[in-house]
Amino acid sequence: MAARLLHLHTYFLFPFSIDKETVLEEHGKVWPPSRRWIDGLDDWLAWHKDDPRSNSLRALGRWKRAAYSRFDADSPAYQDMVFFHPVVRRVFFDTTDESGGAGGHEALLRCYEIPIPQDARLWLEASDLKGRGAKVEVTDLRLFLFANGMGILSIGVEAFNLTAAQGLWINETLRKVYPSSARQVREGRFPNRIALTLERAGAAAPLVEEAFERAEMTGMLPPLSRTITDLLYFTDYSRQEYEPVLDERMIVYTYFGLDPTGLPEGFLQSEDYQVLLSRFLYVDRAAEGYRYEPEFTRQQMERQLYRRWAHQGTYYGFTSYSNITATVGAFDCDEHQLHEGFLIHRMFSTRYYLMALVALFYRAALLDFSERTAMVSKQLYLDQEDNRFALENIRLASDLRGDFLHFSNYWYFYELANKDEENEHFAMQCREYRIQSMKGEIEEEIEKLNASLHNFYQFRNTEAVNRLTVLSLLLGAGAVVTGFFGMNFGRDFARFFFEPDKSALPAHYAALIFVVLMAFGTIGFGLFVVARNWSDYWETLATQRTASRGKESASLRKGLPPRR
Repeated sequence: MAARLLHLHTYFLFPFSIDKETVLEEHGKVWPPSRRWIDGLDDWLAWHKDDPRSNSLRALGRWKRAAYSRFDADSPAYQDMVFFHPVVRRVFFDTTDESGGAGGHEALLRCYEIPIPQDARLWLEASDLKGRGAKVEVTDLRLFLFANGMGILSIGVEAFNLTAAQGLWINETLRKVYPSSARQVREGRFPNRIALTLERAGAAAPLVEEAFERAEMTGMLPPLSRTITDLLYFTDYSRQEYEPVLDERMIVYTYFGLDPTGLPEGFLQSEDYQVLLSRFLYVDRAAEGYRYEPEFTRQQMERQLYRRWAHQGTYYGFTSYSNITATVGAFDCDEHQLHEGFLIHRMFSTRYYLMALVALFYRAALLDFSERTAMVSKQLYLDQEDNRFALENIRLASDLRGDFLHFSNYWYFYELANKDEENEHFAMQCREYRIQSMKGEIEEEIEKLNASLHNFYQFRNTEAVNRLTVLSLLLGAGAVVTGFFGMNFGRDFARFFFEPDKSALPAHYAALIFVVLMAFGTIGFGLFVVARNWSDYWETLATQRTASRGKESASLRKGLPPRR
């Protein structure tokens, strides 16, 4: 692997899901009952401006809102937004100005950044027990928070003039956020040290480092690296306020430009280039040949590589854990002049970056829906054993269905952009993420869940109607009987029942007892039916129809039942 890289630019993307109930319980002052989740995010991050637990916070400062505010033709906002459909601009672009197309209504997401001080350099370092190591400069720290509780942390790193083997080791190693076993560390398949280091005036000092000397589960959650938890200082991982959505690896979104000098003639069409592409695409370390069975790998790459510009040596690749942009050198792209910035790298860091975030958001949100569906189903299953569903759990199921409908109708777009190439890129990434099939499966599960609840309520309604029918018959019969004796019949009827003589007393008292038993028995039976099914009637009569957000229910993820 003798090829050298002119430029390596990688974004490590860490998607996570916030347990909103736990956060709302802890930060009631930020979110009073009438405030929406999205409206409190700025205050939530500002609340932790002096958090002593975060070294990054003290050295770099807190997360700051990074919404688009300029929309002229030379602004990043204009150049980013113009390639997307208008409705996508309104949904996926955080703007602070009505001219940004939000129509006076902010999008349901927030974008934040931590600016790197101009007089300092921030480094991301890693090493393993076999003596290998790397140090790359962190040039970009961004955070995206969505109204549905999803978040994406983006860590951008860059390096120049390095070997392809070094670039591969950087991508494969620095993406790790926790070991899947202690053997990984001992065998050098996982770093024994990851650190964020701040350099000022030639002196460097670690801000935060993780050695994984004692890796233990936090409840059901893995032991995240401190380089992640320190940047997400505003939410407490030890209290399980958030959880990683994927596995022990961050998503690798990377660009690499090969140095054309020194490459053998015909390299663009060679097997060696395909091997190098496969190593970056599958985030493997450097070695001779394909890591996997060659024919199998070629078939996979045929489906996962975008080849529109392959004749120029430019490839785009997509897997479920990586997204690559590969090119050879830097050059004018048709009429796109190099002095205006290299087009391929500019697209990588702007519109394609945004598309990668959207696709990852879809995947993370759908995985979160899968988890929520399972947990709500568990609550309903436990209720079913008691032969009745708790109203709180019915509302959980209703909220789940409502949130999924909102995701499908507001967030989800099959066609994101207005250009063929962008749409083809997005379709390939979504295919690798299984977005459409996952969405269809979850939609079917939620609809089946809703149908089962609908059948249950139909059964309950049928029972209630039957009870009402019986009560109506009895009350009607009682009314007929008492009404009959209330008729103003005279002569023998009156003498026999109302003014009886001594001979008619038995019939008089028998009629009286019959009427009393009928009237009070019917009323008593009605009270018994109401008392026996009081929970049903109480749910109907209750004035509090909806639970306050985050106050009337506890976290399902922690296994706590809803509050009664």
